[in-house]
Amino acid sequence: MTLFFFPAAFIEGVGGLEMIVILTLVLVMFGGKKLPEFARGLGKSVKEFKKAASGVEEEFKRALADDEAKKYVANLPASPSSSDPVPALPAPENSIAASPIEPEITPAPAPPAPPPPEKPRHSADV
Repeated sequence: MTLFFFPAAFIEGVGGLEMIVILTLVLVMFGGKKLPEFARGLGKSVKEFKKAASGVEEEFKRALADDEAKKYVANLPASPSSSDPVPALPAPENSIAASPIEPEITPAPAPPAPPPPEKPRHSADV
């Protein structure tokens, strides 16, 4: 006989009244001030655990992708050497297409220079 364990298997036989009794005992043992701190710490630890688990999962995915990339590169054909002939391009059908026309580019006119700032006049300068 195979025995399966589920994460919440210990809660199967506990009903509503039993849960209320357990929660009341926990409240009496820890007090009302400690329970929020305990819950906050538990929440932070669960959050950190999930972050670490997703980090490990991402690392596995990255390693698998790198492995696939290495296999792909290893199976590529060798690049042609410099002594191999390069096939020629077909000749153009008309001479206009053979020589592309480059448009003339004229620079934009420079903006006018701003006038020099005037010196303020003081009563002593007059």
